[in-house]
Amino acid sequence: MKTRIHSMESMGTVDGPGIRFIVFFQGCVMGCKFCHNRDTWDKHAGVETSIDDIMNQIQKGLPFFKGNHGGVTASGGEPLIHAAFIEELFKRCKALGITTALDTSGCVELTEEVKAALRQTDYVLLDIKHMVDEKHKILTGRHNDLVFKFADYIKTLTLDIWIRHVVVPTYTTDIEDVEKLSLYIASLGKNVKRIDILPYHTMGIYKWDELGFDYPLIELSPPSEAVLAEIKHILEKHNKNVYL
Repeated sequence: MKTRIHSMESMGTVDGPGIRFIVFFQGCVMGCKFCHNRDTWDKHAGVETSIDDIMNQIQKGLPFFKGNHGGVTASGGEPLIHAAFIEELFKRCKALGITTALDTSGCVELTEEVKAALRQTDYVLLDIKHMVDEKHKILTGRHNDLVFKFADYIKTLTLDIWIRHVVVPTYTTDIEDVEKLSLYIASLGKNVKRIDILPYHTMGIYKWDELGFDYPLIELSPPSEAVLAEIKHILEKHNKNVYL
């Protein structure tokens, strides 16, 4: 079994618990204005890679992954475009005694292949872009109905959910919208173990330039500490383990 991979990182520390091997899959279902991995969007780009190729790389770092809940994270792009591949990859990871994590937008149909991949997943890192559908469409190019269907499904599974939310000034900083997000996350229940507030940054602009695309938010600056603190406070009204 082969699929298209953008890149791999051998010692990730922010995409799930412990030390992690990150596989960045090629292709994305969204078109986020703030994306810092613009080069992952094209599903035909990247390098065709087999599960054996990836497992050979994972084996080299196995001592680092074991013992601290470390393991492998599938990211992207949107990794669930490659759900059947991920199911088999995660099966082999779990056979080695390491954890599996999925960093996803959740903007996918709940096909049997997606459900099968989730059955092999220990952690879902769910990126909720926006609670309001029309604003979500402006920011990402997609409606958010599939995201909520996905979230409502995974809350019924025996896995841990980490919520990620990017704070983009003027797009995701409306207080009423953040209140809605806070309440919705609380409704997902005890499976939510962590909420990460991710400040918007401009480190990926050079990728847009190299690909010949105009960066949509070129005039935007990262959020202030005061704005981030206010959003953290709102999320903490209804939730625990909120990190900035």
